[in-house]
Parts: sequence; C-alpha cells; structure tokens
Amino acid sequence: MVYASLYPFTGWRDQGVVPLAFLQAPLPQYWTGFDVGSNLVGYAPLGLLLALAMRRSGARWSWTVALGLPTLLSLTVEMLQSYLPTRVPSNVDLALNAAGAALGVALALLIERLGALRRWSQIRANWFEPSAHGSLVLLALWPFALLYPQPVPFGLGHVWDRLESSLTSLLTDTPFLDWLPVRLVEPAPLSLLSEALCIALGVLSPLLMGYGDMRSRARRLVFCVFVLVGAVCVAGLSSALTYGPDHAWAWVTPQAELGLVSAFALGLLLAALPRRMCHVVMLLCLVLSLSLLNDAPVSPYFAQSLEVWEQGRFIRFHGLSQWLGWLWPFAAFVFGLLAVARSPTAAARASKIDS
Repeated sequence: MVYASLYPFTGWRDQGVVPLAFLQAPLPQYWTGFDVGSNLVGYAPLGLLLALAMRRSGARWSWTVALGLPTLLSLTVEMLQSYLPTRVPSNVDLALNAAGAALGVALALLIERLGALRRWSQIRANWFEPSAHGSLVLLALWPFALLYPQPVPFGLGHVWDRLESSLTSLLTDTPFLDWLPVRLVEPAPLSLLSEALCIALGVLSPLLMGYGDMRSRARRLVFCVFVLVGAVCVAGLSSALTYGPDHAWAWVTPQAELGLVSAFALGLLLAALPRRMCHVVMLLCLVLSLSLLNDAPVSPYFAQSLEVWEQGRFIRFHGLSQWLGWLWPFAAFVFGLLAVARSPTAAARASKIDS
C-alpha cells in the first residue's frame, strides 16, 4: 500500500503546502469508480489481518488498534504525498482508507463470531508443525511473486543481468570495475530440456518447503495437488494480465507441460522424505534453478512484454511484484539453511514450546 501510494518515489520537494492542509480542502470534483474501490478495498486486508492476528494473540484493544493503525498509516501516506508533485493528497482517500480498514475489522469480527478463526487454528495444527512460521509466510508470498512475468514460467530469481548492469553503472570510472566478473562468451539460451528442468525445479521448491513443515504423507499428497493447480492458475492469470485474456495459456508449451508433469511425479515420490531432508532437497533445487536461470540471457521478446507492466496499467505495482520475484528464491534459500542447521533436538523442543 505504501509502494502504490508513493510511487514513483522521485521528485521529493517542499511545495509550500502544509502537510495537513488536505483535511480542510473541498471535496474533489473529479473521481473514478476505480479510485473509490481501490482506496476502500485496499486497506481492508490490513484491518482484517491486524484484527485476526491480535485477536489470536489475546491482545487487548485489538479492534481499536486494528482500526487505528491503518488510519494512521493512511494519514501519514497522504501527508507524504504533499511532497510529491505527481501525487495529490485527498481527504476522501483518507476517509475511504479508514472505511476500508473498518470493513476489514468488521469482517474479522464476523469470522470470529462464526468460529472460523478457531477452526483455522485447528486446521493449521492438524496440517503443519507448531514451528511452521517462516514457511507459511513464504508460501503465501509465492503466488504474488509469480504474477510478475518471468523469462521461464515459475523461474524466480533471474537477477544476474540486472545486477551486472547496475554494478557496472555504479563502478564506472572506478578501479573496482575491473573486479567484476566478465562473461567472455555470450551465454547460449536455455535448451528446451533445460527450460523444462527449470520449470520443474521452480515448482518443487515451494512444494518441498511445505513438505518440511507438514505432519503426514497423506496431507503432503493433497498439498502437492493444491500447489500444482494453484501454480497453473497463477501462471495463467499472469499471462492474461500481461498479454490479454485470449493469451492466458500461451505459456503452456511442451517444455512447460514436461516440467509440470515432472514436478508432480517427483512431488509424489518425495512425499515420504523426512522433514529435514525435504529442506536439503529444496536447497539443491534452488541452487540448480538459480544457476541455470542466471546463466541464460533474457529474450528480447520477453523484454518487450515487460513494458505492459512497467509502463501500463500495473505501473504502481510492477516494481513490488518484481522484487518479490527476484528475492523469493533467496529468502527461501536462507530459510532452508536455517531449517537444516537447526538440530533435531532443538526443533523438537521448539515444537513442544509452541504447542
């Protein structure tokens, strides 16, 4: 929400306007249904999640805090917009944001009254280990990371080209420029088999992450089907947003089919692995996938398709989703290292404490 409200984060200057002056400004004469809907719905998840999280932790004044923090955040963002020439602070936006947070809090209250929060806690306890925290966060972020177009379907973490160009620009006219590794030979594009392997590894990584914190083999098999179906749906949504609804399944190529079938077959075979070994195999998948992806050049046709996100309707969100696509594999890698380094006795002790 902060990213979307303050994008593009450039041109900051004092425009001689009191930051709180927008509170007494007249109502705007021009508005669109999209602006009203986005400001109202945008803050609802924050109010919902804050209320549910504080309620589960037994915090006092949970409803007041869950409504007050989003409103305070909206007020702060609107004040900061007075320093951006391309943004206009609005008292209507503030009111809609507060109403959206109130809507989320009301939904949280309804969820609690219906007993859904208690049932979710029971489902989580039945499916996942008590120590499953980081994996659930990363698994929840994985679909959002897939929304940004990737050079290879499910191939997150393709950062070397951007990193190399950024470092080159930063170190130009300095003696450290010679320290950068230089590719003596232009890398060859991924072969069809290598692309299928990257697709399979990209799906296996979150699958094994979930396996590492799940209680039984039967639940792992259900989770495997859920991840595969969810991955296909998110990839189709990303393609539809980028190229149009008529091209939602343009990414389904023979190599994509081979990669998905291979990921499903391996997911079924690896469902019997011990928890710690799941994290070890996940680390191997991440290393191999990142190595293959970052050693291949980006297709010029793929670079053209990114203009839809970077200059079109997703201009306020493309950077955030792009960062998710870049950083998710590395965050998963750190999580896997910590999970593997954790001794079995310490993990068992932590499970007892959490339960």
